[in-house]
Amino acid sequence: MNGKKVLVTGSGGLIGSEACRFFLAKGFKVFGIDNNMRRYFFGDKGDTSKNIDSLKGNKDFRNFSFDLRNRREVLRFSERLGPFDLIIHTAAQPSHDWAAKEPFTDFDVNAGATLNLLEGFRLYSPKGVFIFTSTNKVYGDNPNRVNLIESETRYDYALDQEMIGVDEDGINEEMSIDNCMHSLFGASKIAADVIAQEYGRYFNLNVGVFRGGCLTGPQHSAVELHGFLTYIVDCAVNNKPYTIFGYKGKQVRDQIHSFDVVNAFYHFYRNPRKGEVYNIGGCKENAASVLEVIEILKRDYDLDLEYSYDGKNRMGDHICYYSDMGKFKKDYPEWKITLNLRDIISEIVEGLKESS
Repeated sequence: MNGKKVLVTGSGGLIGSEACRFFLAKGFKVFGIDNNMRRYFFGDKGDTSKNIDSLKGNKDFRNFSFDLRNRREVLRFSERLGPFDLIIHTAAQPSHDWAAKEPFTDFDVNAGATLNLLEGFRLYSPKGVFIFTSTNKVYGDNPNRVNLIESETRYDYALDQEMIGVDEDGINEEMSIDNCMHSLFGASKIAADVIAQEYGRYFNLNVGVFRGGCLTGPQHSAVELHGFLTYIVDCAVNNKPYTIFGYKGKQVRDQIHSFDVVNAFYHFYRNPRKGEVYNIGGCKENAASVLEVIEILKRDYDLDLEYSYDGKNRMGDHICYYSDMGKFKKDYPEWKITLNLRDIISEIVEGLKESS
């Protein structure tokens, strides 16, 4: 043991469970908080309990099952078990569509719980580091106003850009979060994103905000409303029908493995900053459209996906999005992506075949 303590919220989720394994391997004592609310959001397919169960055998891991919306409970926990050297806040309601069903729940989970944790951090772990997993949806549909070119299988960014926040490497942190449609999910994440920045800048605390693209990996409890890559591979492996929503299936997403995400968090932890914002994703080299993923599955894995097309795109959805990580790479030059798109798909395919 190195004597360090890390708190991971959403410890049963994709990034949360990866963070728990990562920091346990580095000798940290890991405290998780996860009440499996993802199952409430998405039903049995969203159940994250198996990820928690896989961690329970480690003597340096403890998981707590309470609701982060409970301010008194969060502050009591922060005082009793802190101070923490690092807090990684991944717990969230992650779906555009679900947020519209229960706006109060979405906002309280995404924004209210984040404020509760930040105040616990300020009061009881002020010398530590707080990392908030935000989302690229804070940019709303502004990325859809970028000049695009259309090819046979995808949309891509045109080189003649006049809009601030985009170039041939993708969307960067200068992209505006204002004057656009976000969905209620995007709005609740903006609230959390900005309050996290303020706790860093106003209170002079070590806070990092990471605006994720498509974060993925085999332990993702993916469903139709959230977790594009793992869900589409699951449909192909298990012969389930898949629906493409809008944009001719040419909508593009960058994919980054959960290990590379958590490794970026580790680099930030070792050299933290005050309220800094970073985009994080697979970047241009790991970006693919829905049609291109379908083709990869057929060509490389002999998986013939049965799919249909719904011409109505999801509200606030991006036509083309991949992350420009130039800012993070400049600040943390030792970090790099270790798994490319094909590595990620292969791992997901193999994992799903083993479990089916």
